[in-house]
Order: sequence, then structure tokens, then C-alpha cells
Amino acid sequence: MPNAIIRRPRPILLFMILLACSLALSGCFGGSNTNSRSSAEPQASAATGNAPARTFGIIYPMTHPFYETITRSAEEAAAEKGFRLIVKAPDEANQEQQIRMMETMIQQNVDGIAIDPVNGDALAPVIDKAVNSGIPVICFESDAPSSKRLAYIGTNNTLAGAKMGEALDKLLDGKGMILAETGMSRMKSLNDRLEGMLTYLNEHTDIQVLEVRYNEGSEDRALLNIEEMIDAHPHFDAFVGLDFVSGSASVLVWKAMGLTRYALTFGLTPEIREAIDNGQITTAMSQNEELWGGRIVARLAEAAEGKPLPLLDETGVAEVTR
Repeated sequence: MPNAIIRRPRPILLFMILLACSLALSGCFGGSNTNSRSSAEPQASAATGNAPARTFGIIYPMTHPFYETITRSAEEAAAEKGFRLIVKAPDEANQEQQIRMMETMIQQNVDGIAIDPVNGDALAPVIDKAVNSGIPVICFESDAPSSKRLAYIGTNNTLAGAKMGEALDKLLDGKGMILAETGMSRMKSLNDRLEGMLTYLNEHTDIQVLEVRYNEGSEDRALLNIEEMIDAHPHFDAFVGLDFVSGSASVLVWKAMGLTRYALTFGLTPEIREAIDNGQITTAMSQNEELWGGRIVARLAEAAEGKPLPLLDETGVAEVTR
């Protein structure tokens, strides 16, 4: 493996208006420094007549535009079946908040939970608690294989990392120097991607990895990492963002500095598509994220009905360039 260094109305009327606003706001945001949303609860599912609608929970690692596409497709799929969704996400990546969200959903006795765990090992006990209480749990994007989760939806991230290495190999003709940044240091998907990329580069190229840094899900930290790495290694040939936070940060840096060096990333958001068209991003590895929302709802519905699920629900990876 190559060497790598691993932010005026009347008084009474005015009072009533303010009181109503205050109650409305407390109902929406009270009790948690997290972002959440819930679809309107349907009266009954078209598929089940007068039967009560199922309620499923989705927990993301953090709040980010990357997950908006997944939420939209999940809400569309749920609406078709008359399901209710509860969607939660910490403001920034935080395993303790994810655990509390799981605990709350267990207390609410939802019909199924899909979680993208920040730390699969740390989340395993509460995942097991949900399953033991009769609530099926599936993972997506990142897995918790040591838990009792029923299925994983996403890509094989080791192979996806190798595909990133392959893309670098082609761009740099097998030699050169790169900088890399990734997200949460204990997130299985990100560690698998990094391992897959480094292994490919070590076995098939003479590309040197000058430095690898972690942003731990912080956009400010991601920006600072990239700027510092560029200052320390100004003659680098390419930058790789192994998570969408790094990719978004690199777009800002490339715009600000007018860089023409290669920049590659994971995750295909509208922002990244635009950056590809504008030349700030050379290559993006899409995990076909637009499929995840519908797949999550379908698998949770199957699990709630007691149907067996595929242990690995592979969505693949696709290289997107200009």
C-alpha cells in the first residue's frame, strides 16, 4: 500500500398570533437538535382497504442535499402504497444521535427502520434491540454486518473504491501524485472505498498517494483539509473525494483557486452534475442513489410482511464524466 497520512396590529391579536406561531414551531422542532420530516399520515392504504397504514423510519447519518433525492423517491414510493414515513438525520454525522433516533422509533413501534449507520459496530446493539422487539431493520449505503439487520442496500464499496483507482489509472496513465479525503473514520462504506482504491493503486500503478485526511462529516473541516493539503503538496496531479462532503468542498476550492487539476468524487447530486459540466469535477462515481428510496420502502414493506430479503441488495456503481 502506498504511504498515506492517515461551521403594528392590536396587542391582543398580536399576542394570539405569536402564541400560535410559538406552538407551531415547538411542535415542529421541539426536543431535538436534529432535522426530521414526516409524510402526512394516510387514512388507509389503497392496497389494504381499511387496514391502518404502515409507518417506516429512515435515519441518515447527517443532513445533506445528497440525501434529498433518496427522500423524494422514498416518499413517492410510500405514497403509492399509503405508507407513512418518518425521516430523521443529525445536523452533522453523530452516532449518539443516531442511537437516540433508533430508540425513539422503537418506542413508537414503527413497522420497520432503514438506517445508514455512521458506525455500524456502535449501532449494532440498538439495531439488534429493534429486531428483537419485532421491528425489521435494513441498512443502506453503509452496513452494520455484525448486527441483526436483515439486508444491506447499496454497492460493494471495496469494488467501488477499486473502480475509482481504475479511473485514476486511466487519467494519469498509471503514474503521478494524488491527494485524498474521506468522511467519517468509523463508517464502513468509506473505509471499504479507501481500502479498495489504495489496493488497486498499489497493485496496478505507480501512483503515489501523498496524503489522506478525514473530515468526519464536517463541511468546514473538509474545506480546510483540502486547502491545507494543496498548500503542502502544490504539485499534486489529482484529488479524490471518497465521500460527497469532500466532493462538494472540492468544487468550492476549484472555483476559488481556478484549478485545472483532476478532481474525482463519489455521489451524484445536482451540484456535482453541474460541476462536471463546468469542469470542476472530472469524474463522479454514482451508486445509482436514485434507486435507493424506492428500494428501501419496498424492502421494508416485504420485511414487515415477513418475506425473506436478499442479504445484499446491490445497486452497482457507474462512472459519470463530462
